[in-house]
Amino acid sequence: AEGFLYFVGRDDEMIKTSGYRVSPSEIEEVVYPLPHVRQCIAIGSPHPELGQAVCLAVETDAPSLTEEAILEHCHQTLPAFMVPALVRITSHLPRTPNGKVDRRAIAEQFADVFQLVESKT
Repeated sequence: AEGFLYFVGRDDEMIKTSGYRVSPSEIEEVVYPLPHVRQCIAIGSPHPELGQAVCLAVETDAPSLTEEAILEHCHQTLPAFMVPALVRITSHLPRTPNGKVDRRAIAEQFADVFQLVESKT
């Protein structure tokens, strides 16, 4: 009524893990130079102890690129709190109707992973 706009919150892509704020692009930039990586997306997935766990979805056309190789590269290059807890390799990442990678759909794929692991123990 007074002509003011109030921003209550913001839905950014920052990952909040173990008390750190991590930019997904920092992780993605480390993975892109690996051979056969066409696209990669880092997201935060709810985790009972960390707040969010770093997860990575990688699009590749080479079966020789493994999740273990990606994790090893991340361990050598990134600080421990930025190393993905989980990597998934796929031949194609979900896209929006505009052709952009659908981060929300990827986040949904990782959403319950750590709660399921927690409940099995």
